[in-house]
Formats: sequence, C-alpha cells, structure tokens
Amino acid sequence: MSDPNKLPLVKTAFKLLTDQLREQDHVAIVVYAGAAGLVLPPTSGKEKNKIKDALENLSADGSTAGGAGIELAYKTALDNFVKGGNNRVILATDGDFNVGVSSNEDLEKLIENKRKSGIFLSVLGFGMGNYKDSKMETLSDKGNGNYAYIDNLLEAEKVFVKEFGGTLFTVAKDVKLQLEFNPKYVKAYRLIGYENRALANEDFKNDAKDAGEMGSGHSVTAIYEVIPAGVESAFLPDKLKYQQFSSTLVGNNSNEVCTVKIRYKKPDADKSVQMEEVVKDTHVALEKTSDDFRFSAAVAGFGLLLRNSDFKGSANYDQMIELSKNAMGKDAEGYRAEFLKLVKTAKLLDKTSVRLSAKE
Repeated sequence: MSDPNKLPLVKTAFKLLTDQLREQDHVAIVVYAGAAGLVLPPTSGKEKNKIKDALENLSADGSTAGGAGIELAYKTALDNFVKGGNNRVILATDGDFNVGVSSNEDLEKLIENKRKSGIFLSVLGFGMGNYKDSKMETLSDKGNGNYAYIDNLLEAEKVFVKEFGGTLFTVAKDVKLQLEFNPKYVKAYRLIGYENRALANEDFKNDAKDAGEMGSGHSVTAIYEVIPAGVESAFLPDKLKYQQFSSTLVGNNSNEVCTVKIRYKKPDADKSVQMEEVVKDTHVALEKTSDDFRFSAAVAGFGLLLRNSDFKGSANYDQMIELSKNAMGKDAEGYRAEFLKLVKTAKLLDKTSVRLSAKE
C-alpha cells in the first residue's frame, strides 16, 4: 500500500471526506497491516485536525490481515451504533488480503453475517498490480453497500465530495428491477451488463434475496438490447412452447412496449414495497432522445467493444466517439469529456495492436 496511488492517495481521499463531516458525525479508524488495531477511537467530525493527524500517521507495514480488520471495524461500528443514523464501515484496500480470512467464500460469509446488524459497507479500491476488482465488488454486494475504484485525486473528490450522499447515505436497499416486454413490439431482449447481479424471475418478490443499494441522489442505468418483432436475428432464443403471443393478452391496438417493476426496502425495513410503470411506444428517433440516453448507449457500446462481445454487431470506436460527442450536455465536472478521451485512446491502442500483430 506504499505506492503513490495507494496509501498516500488513501490519506488524501479521506481528508476530503473529513472535511464533509459534521459535529454530530463520528469516525473511527481501524488498520489491518500485519495485525488489526484501532488507531483512532470514535471521534467527532468537529475534531477535523485530530482525524487528519491520525490519517497522516498511517503507514504500510507487513502483510494484510483483512478479515481481522473487517471484524474489528464492524465491532467498533456496532459498539457505537446510532439508531436511525447512517452506520457504515468504509473499507479502503488494494484488494490483497493474505493473512487470516482471505478466500472469497470466507470473506463473503463474514460480510453477509455482519450486514444483519444494520451496518452498511462501502468498499474503495486503490492501486493496481495485484488489485482484485471482482473480490471488492462482491464484498460490497454482500455487505449491503457500494463500491468505487479511486485512481487519482479527482476521482476521490468525485466519490467523497461531488457524490457524497450517493456514496455514504443509503435511502433504499435490496433494490430490484424487472421488465416485461410486450411481444407485439419486442421479439427478444437481453440486459447489457450486470451479469453478476442477475436474479431468477421468482426472486423478484423474495425479500430474503439480497440485491443492490441506492444512495441519496444516486441513479442507476439499466440498458436492454431488443430485437423488434418481425426482425430476424442470429441471436434469437429458441421459441417458447407454452408462451406464444396472443393478441388478447394486451390488445392489438395496445401501445404499451413494456412494464417496469421496481421493488425496494427502506434502510431499516425487512419487507419490500413495489412500484410499477408502463412504458408506451412514442417513436422517438435516436437523434431526438436525451443526451443522457445517447451517452449511456455510447458507454454500453464501448463496453461491448472492449470485451469483443459476440453481441457488438457492426459497432466500432468511431460510432461510439460520434455518439458521445453529440451527447456531452453540460458536463460540468468533465466526466463525459474524460470518457471520450478514453474511447479515443482505446481506438489508438486497438490500431496499434493490429499493426503489431500484422508485423509479427
């Protein structure tokens, strides 16, 4: 953790968080280098210098007792639990747990047991090299929490300042989304991404099934690829034997494209509530859709290209560049401009890779 983009960045990032704390907020610091220990007892957000001094004195030393550190962090949070408050463990790590509980399965069980206490978990990843992104995301999923990767100061500011509420204040837990498309308009469909968060249909109403969390001001985008009715495609699934479309189900003149259902629990509740919304066919041309829609489509397309997905079709980097360029919107924080640079860089790297392969 001694690399510049690890512990030094952790210190700077958490100093930004410290500046957001109020007097009624309390923070404690637990370390897990070599052995787990409490280096700062619960301290009021009013004592910002004391908290920052404790952060500055942190050092990278020895092996990583991740499991023991998580245990102590949850114990500290539980001992100082505030009923009706935002009780949360924030884990900052490079993902390398190598002492004590370290296997994915053991860590998942540990986190699953701890979430029952009403304490949420935020996982923040730092550094590269031996960084294990999938492990960190899994831990946050199991701990009723969220996950972010921080590779520079601007990203730290985004997480701890710009998106402070969405990162640290949960307003809904176990949020589930279910879509039912009208076969009059849609022959087949698939969700792009979220492979590790997909649920069986019967789990939608199962309150015992864990799902995602939403923070204050937080938004989530789910993108579906659809094959319109009457269109042939190599990726069509096998025809269903017992669920053929009947006009009596929705009516020949129905303009309902799909029904969106959302279930969620309040942060302190065990029973979910459901919302439902019907989406109707309005025939909006791509160029007249919102900037957010077009930009999201560019991000999804870029992901398919990076993975060389079988579903990328004729998509290419130039299309994603053009789509995102025309959907920049206000972009006050410059995040969309940063994405555009990323796509252009990937395009150049892809060309370079092809040339090198040709020479070889």
